[in-house]
Amino acid sequence: MDERLERILPRVQKPGRYVGGEYNAVQKDKDKVDIRFAFCFPDTYEIGMSNLGMRILYGVMNEMDGVWCERVFQPWGDMEEEMRKAGIPLYGLESGDPIRDFDIIGFSVGYEMAFAGILNMLDLAGVPVRAEDRPDLSPLVIAGGTAMYNAEPLADFIDIVSLGEGEDVTVELIELYRRAKREGWTKHQLLVAAAQVPGLYVPSLYEVTYHDDGTVADIVPREGAPRKVTKRIVQDMDKSYFPVHTVVPSTEIVQDRTTLELFRGCIRGCRFCQAGYVYRPVRSRSKDLCAEYAKEALCDSGYEEMTLSSLSTSDYRPLVELCDDLEEFCEARHIHLSLPSLRADSFSMDLMQRLQKGRKSGLTFAPEAGTQRLRDAINKNVTEEDLLQSCRTAFAGGFNAVKLYFMLGLPTETDEDILGIAEIAAHVMHVWRESASNKNRGVRITVSTSWFVPKPFTAFQWEPQISLEEYQRRVKLLRQAITTKTVTYNWHDGDTSFLEAVLARGDRRLGKVLELAWRKGAKLDAWEEYFSLERWMEAFRECGLDPHFYANRTRSRDELMPWDMISCGVTDDYLWRERERAYASVTTPDCRTHCGGCGANRLVGGKCNV
Repeated sequence: MDERLERILPRVQKPGRYVGGEYNAVQKDKDKVDIRFAFCFPDTYEIGMSNLGMRILYGVMNEMDGVWCERVFQPWGDMEEEMRKAGIPLYGLESGDPIRDFDIIGFSVGYEMAFAGILNMLDLAGVPVRAEDRPDLSPLVIAGGTAMYNAEPLADFIDIVSLGEGEDVTVELIELYRRAKREGWTKHQLLVAAAQVPGLYVPSLYEVTYHDDGTVADIVPREGAPRKVTKRIVQDMDKSYFPVHTVVPSTEIVQDRTTLELFRGCIRGCRFCQAGYVYRPVRSRSKDLCAEYAKEALCDSGYEEMTLSSLSTSDYRPLVELCDDLEEFCEARHIHLSLPSLRADSFSMDLMQRLQKGRKSGLTFAPEAGTQRLRDAINKNVTEEDLLQSCRTAFAGGFNAVKLYFMLGLPTETDEDILGIAEIAAHVMHVWRESASNKNRGVRITVSTSWFVPKPFTAFQWEPQISLEEYQRRVKLLRQAITTKTVTYNWHDGDTSFLEAVLARGDRRLGKVLELAWRKGAKLDAWEEYFSLERWMEAFRECGLDPHFYANRTRSRDELMPWDMISCGVTDDYLWRERERAYASVTTPDCRTHCGGCGANRLVGGKCNV
């Protein structure tokens, strides 16, 4: 360990974040490695180490001959300050080497509020933040993750964007880079070649022009870059990599347990949900392979809890049978199975009985809206009776805590819909009084609301976000309407959601705002301790751009979106039809009931695994 690092660690919070050396962390002989990859997560160690996608790609890359992938996380403010004072650049956890000396620096970006953190990490590494100021082949700066379906605010800073699932395309990019390094290519030669790899978007090869009103006029690809870059997916989940031997943190993380991925995609089609669209089509892992991976991962890690994880876990067809397969193994080792992402219409006595065998933690359901009309508009396809019956089952089985998640500001929402949230909470309380098997412990009902953020590649990508003042009015209305003493109401801070909406639907002109906000101090914007909306508003004013143009404006059907060069497989025609059905409060059946013709099945030869 660097002696300078040894001196500063006693002065910072949670020094275990910064030392590496964890069980299963990959060490390699530098003399036998020709490609070094710094895998960066623009948030803290506790958040990044909870990310299954990062664990998967870490394993995929380290299984490649001659490739050493190391983990890099954004330090907390106290550690960053000490590093800058001591002259310690950002380093890889496995080797302690500065990442500015690596071949590729890759970012996993799942959230727009991490954008400023990317610039901060590059600067802390001693790497120029703007792509044009990095003329050499290395370090090549790339990014992937859900937030990169609109990478335009980062276009000035990222060399290559990887779209979709990275297991295959990351390998292809590394091999292309290896060839470029061996044959002495220039960086520009590499970028032109990378643009021909399906799933790789090279921002610098696209010229964007604007109308006088600020909307995008045209997007012109250059030097052979494709007009549309389509995401990559794993075709067969049974052949995809799963990290059974994964890094076990030496310090506590947010999701401190084994995570077993059952399937990718979602059959439901909630109109607000970006993940539900961009991860299509559904592809499942077989029950037997899931059970095998679960047992091997638990034995290797020593964890006593495992989450069965997917976008909607209860939609996994053999879920009950999988739980049966794992029952004896988990009981003998006192391992608790947790099942997140449960839908109120598919919570059954079978699922409850399996949850009962572990800890009776609280259950979480997400009705999203307070009335059936609005739930139909967003295509939630859940009724209030579904929710109440699920609560009835849970309370009868001994559970005494329920969390209910809703959104405020959804398209077509009225005050009646907001007041309906309070009514649902009261009805849940009434169900507990009727059906609880043990009333001595009381009941805890938590209502949480977030502020709707319109996202690209959803049916609501054309919709405005309501104003901050209107959001605050709706929060106050709901707060006053919840009068049941056993109901706790929590609401999401509005400032971050507003900026998230700006960045989510922004164009590449926001790059100058992003850079200025970072220079003013933006970095860990997902954390309340560091976020300042006023800092960002100052940057917008100084750059002459209006954030409300991006967040609070309805977009027309024929407007060219900043992300129009990207395709997630779902067609714009389908998304627009879903928007029209939303305004008519007409639901669309789930993919398992009826194929709606979204277009994503073309990515798997016309057959979705639903």
